[in-house]
Formats: sequence, structure tokens, C-alpha cells
Amino acid sequence: MDGRERDLEFFIAGSLEKVFPDRRPEAWKPENRLCILKGETPAVQLVYYRRPGGAYPALPRFQCRVTGFPVQARIREVELVPSAFPCFERTDENYLRTEPGLFPDLLKPCPDGWFTPRAGQYRALWIDFPDTAHAEAGEYRVEISLVPELEGQQGNGNLWRYEGEIREAILEQTAKPLSFLLEVGEETLPKQKLIHTEWFHADCVADYYHTEVFGEAHWRALESQIAMAAELGVNMLLTPVFTPPLDTAVGTERTTVQLVDISKDGEGYHFDFSRLERWCALCRRYGIEYLEMPHLFTQWGAQATPKILILEGGRLQKRFGWHVPAGSRDYREFLQEFLPTLQDKLQNIGYDREHVYFHISDEPSEGNLESYAAAKRSVEDLLEGWMVIDALSDYAFYEKGLVEHPIPANNHIQPFIDHGVPGLWTYYCCAQGVDVPNRFFAMPSARNRIMGVLMYLYEIRGFLQWGYNFYNSGFSRKHIDPFSDTHADYSFPSGDSFLVYPGPDGETWSSVRGQVQLEGLQDLRALQELEKKTGRRRVLELIYEEGGDPDRAPFTFREYPRDAEWICRLRMRVAEELKRAGKA
Repeated sequence: MDGRERDLEFFIAGSLEKVFPDRRPEAWKPENRLCILKGETPAVQLVYYRRPGGAYPALPRFQCRVTGFPVQARIREVELVPSAFPCFERTDENYLRTEPGLFPDLLKPCPDGWFTPRAGQYRALWIDFPDTAHAEAGEYRVEISLVPELEGQQGNGNLWRYEGEIREAILEQTAKPLSFLLEVGEETLPKQKLIHTEWFHADCVADYYHTEVFGEAHWRALESQIAMAAELGVNMLLTPVFTPPLDTAVGTERTTVQLVDISKDGEGYHFDFSRLERWCALCRRYGIEYLEMPHLFTQWGAQATPKILILEGGRLQKRFGWHVPAGSRDYREFLQEFLPTLQDKLQNIGYDREHVYFHISDEPSEGNLESYAAAKRSVEDLLEGWMVIDALSDYAFYEKGLVEHPIPANNHIQPFIDHGVPGLWTYYCCAQGVDVPNRFFAMPSARNRIMGVLMYLYEIRGFLQWGYNFYNSGFSRKHIDPFSDTHADYSFPSGDSFLVYPGPDGETWSSVRGQVQLEGLQDLRALQELEKKTGRRRVLELIYEEGGDPDRAPFTFREYPRDAEWICRLRMRVAEELKRAGKA
């Protein structure tokens, strides 16, 4: 019996642990507690392990039941997904592992709470509470009970049951619930101020499900993915009024996803915005406050025009695309009619100048300065009074006045910070794999979540990431299955090109990375709430309590706390400070 007691192991781990099958993760420390504001989504993991060699008549199953908190728990299995390309050759010391293998990432719904420990593997359930807005303030001891299945029917119809010492050992192992402390503050999480976009690839959704573009099955899947985006803190959506010219090899094209039907006759261009209206209605339904228009010119240099289909003479034709240079007079004439009409329509729908953003071209480099400048000049008058943003890393574009609202990568942001660029945004993608935060499979979750604190420190206005649901290879040369190819056919480290998984029947499944990133956004909002109560300097003192001078900004996007415990301690300090502020 004593030996049987050690066959099964269950314990709680924090949300920032990545549970690999071959390594025992750190258990949740008894002195720690989860401290949240109303409206946050707190999470822990139930880790389980079965030692190989146990004499079980059937694989033991258990049901996870969560009690002690007035909000319904959501239970999902942390599934392993393969990565044959976890990182580039150049890395740093802050990676969990750099070899190909299986990584914990996919969160698969487990609504009934049943799970089966696998011999010789550490695995986990993700347990969170997604609806805490109306929870009463106070401290709760949340209990996780494990109810074993002690008898049942095998696949061949034979009945089985655990008896004797095995039964006693299982019952003893699961007799006492696991528990942790969850503290809900008096304050409600404030509305997210950060503008957050994860580029939404509507074509990839249609391609994965093999549906007609903007057919009803496609719309259902789009709605599911938009709903999940909103849940994960996305409040700006890339809106394909024409097919976005992103990640497309020169001379090739991606599946057409053009929300606006366009025709041309002797009187000029005509526009049907019916699908755009439906898209915007979905966005409003799920709280998407901002729309992001596709880039007006091709990526990496603004050399050509995006693919735009136009009905002319009874025939739908590709009027613009790689074959039409950026400086085309025809394209300028088209934009002269299209952009003002589009802008009027967006305002009528309810997305005004403060909530719509335009792009010129993505990620121009120093060598593209002249072509980018020419493209910008060609449309400048048509975008007057509207917000224009672009991801770039060369300060010269801002210095020369080419980009009023630059989005530098977090490994190139320091010159923009040093020059006091107002309303600064930032982004990361595959190239940000050394020193700075990111969310690759191979990185610790704390490296993902710390972005919330850093964005607070530097008062970041917006955050962009390019891969919400990019289910293509690099340059979109082919479609991929994101459950088996997590690196876009060896183009990007796993974890860069998509944040969510396309589940069955158009359902969208989240990821560990998505939930941890949400926790970082909630950290940002909690710090902003505390600032309203105590002032910014006091918040800085709390952040730097374990070392550093608030006047010297010791944390940067390259130098910041690396461990998960630091974040947990910070949130406990924030909770205590909010209590003191409430009594003052």
C-alpha cells in the first residue's frame, strides 16, 4: 500500500509554470496567494503524474471538481503540441529548452473535468475563473477535489473495479482536497486603455476549414475567433476591406478576403459595404473598439499595390496587385474615390477617426526609406485627420516625419523612448528572440507576462503582434495544419505565427500563451488602477521595492525581472497597497 501511495501525484502549480512531460514543475507555494481585482481571470494548474509500472486493471480516471469560490471554474486540458523549430540559432539564457520536442500550449476544453494520468508524464489541467466581475471582495480558499473512477466497463465489455490495496491507495491519495488562496479586491479592473491588435487573418480561417469565403460556415468560424480575441484582450481588429498584402511572396497571392464589393463603369467606382457592415456588427458585439485597415502598399518597402478585385465589364478581375507599381496613377485615382467613401461609411457605422487606424507599408527598413516616403506622399491628403501607424524599427522614419505614430519592435524601442516619442506603441515578432520579452513556446511564461509591467513603466499606448491566426507557411506559399506545424514550415519559431487554434466545427481554442498574455494585460490595468489611488510614484516604488530607484528606471525591455515569483509578489504588494489606500 505504501508503494501504491506514490504511484499517483497531484499538486497545484501557478499559471506561469510550463508543464513538460519529462520535468516536475514547481509547486504553488503555500505562502503565495492569487490577488486579483474584480473582472480579472485568475488561473492555476492542477499538475498530475502517474508513475510507470502500476498494476491497474484499467487506466485510472479522475474528475476534477472546484469549490470554494462563487464563480464557476473553467477547466481545460493543457495539451502538448510539437515543435520542430522552437527557436533561431541565436538565443539567450532565458529559454526553457531549445531542442525540438513537445511543448505545453494548446488549451483543450474539458467541461466535465475528467482526465486520465499517463504513465511517466507530468501533465496539467488549466483551471481559471473567467467571470469574476461580480464576485464579492474577500479571501477565498479554493478547493480542488479529485473524484476517482473506481469501476467501469472496458472496451471489450468486461467490467472492472479497483479493489483491495489499490482501491485504498487511490482513495487515500484523493481524500484531501488541494487548495489555494484567492483574494478578490474591492476595486474593479478598469477598462483597458491599451490598444491591442493581433493581426487577424480571415483567409487562414477559410482555408483551414475549407469553407467558402464569407459563406455562413466562414462567418461562424470568424465570429468564434473574434470572440476569443476579445476575451484575450484584443480590442483592435485588422479588417480586410481588401486582402491585406502581408506575408505574401512576390508575384503570388493569398486567398481573397475582400469585404467590400467594388465595381467600375463609365461613371466611376461603386462600393457595396454590406459585408463590412456585418463584420463591424460582430466587432461591436464583442467589444472591439478599434478597426485597423489593411496596408495600402505591399510589405517591406511599399513597392507595389495590394490585391484588389474589381468588377468591370461584367468580369471580376484583379485590377491591382503585384503587377501594379505603388506609384500607379490608376491606383491613386481608385484611392481618391475609395478612401473618402470608406471613411464616411466607417463613421456612419460607428467607427470614427479616433477608432480607425490606417497603414502605409509594414516593416520598412532603411533601404526602403525613399519608396516608403513616396507611397506616404501619394496618399497623405486622403488620410488627413486619420490615424496612421506602421511597424518599423528605424528611428530615421520618425525623425524625418514619415511616420507620426511609429510602432518600434521592443528590441529597437530604446531610441524612441530616449527621444520622448509621445503615445508610443511597440510590437514583437520572430526577430525579437534575444533578451526582450516574447511568447515563443520555448520561453518561460514569465517572459510573456512581464510585458504588462514594462508597458506600464513606459506608458505604452498600443501593442501589436502579427500572428493571431496565421495558418500559412512563410510567405503564404502553402497552408499548414497548426496542430502539427507550429512554425509556419520552419519560417518562425513556434509560438510566433498564431495564438489560437482552430477547433472542430469552427470552435476556437485558446493557448497557454494567450492566457498568460491576458494576465500581463491585467497586470497593466491593475497598476493603472493603483496609480489612480496612490499616484504614479508610489506604484513605481512598489515595482522597484526589491531593488532599483524609481528615478533611474532600472527596468528596460532588455533588463527586467525574469522569474515568475517576482510577478506574484508584485501582485500581492499591489493588493496590500490598494487595501491601505481604501482605508485612508
